[in-house]
Amino acid sequence: MKNIFLSLFAALTVLSCATMNTSKVGSSQVNIAGTQWTLADNVRGKTPTLNVEAGKVTGNAGCNNYFGELSLDPTAGNFAAKNVGATKMACDNLDVESTFLKMLNEANKYVVKGNTLELYRGNLLLMKLNKM
Repeated sequence: MKNIFLSLFAALTVLSCATMNTSKVGSSQVNIAGTQWTLADNVRGKTPTLNVEAGKVTGNAGCNNYFGELSLDPTAGNFAAKNVGATKMACDNLDVESTFLKMLNEANKYVVKGNTLELYRGNLLLMKLNKM
């Protein structure tokens, strides 16, 4: 009986944490046009950045500069980077760069929590960025 109770408690705790993290996904967000962000994770080499402008994204992916179109809808928290391209310099940390750009292309939702921007694919958190 004790094991059943502990298992149920653990499952409810995990479920409540998952619900808390995604409760704002898909809801109205502040407009992030005209803002600059840096990846919150510690990575080897230069930290990737994200500059959000009206209709476009730019920044540095850790080595190369990138640029692309952006469809942003703050009323629904929608975020969609399209046609993202980058310069082609050879660098040591291209794995960080390719992962960053892949997640940027997959993001379709965003949530702003204070000075933190979270990018999601559906309810799956892809990355966190800090306001510059």
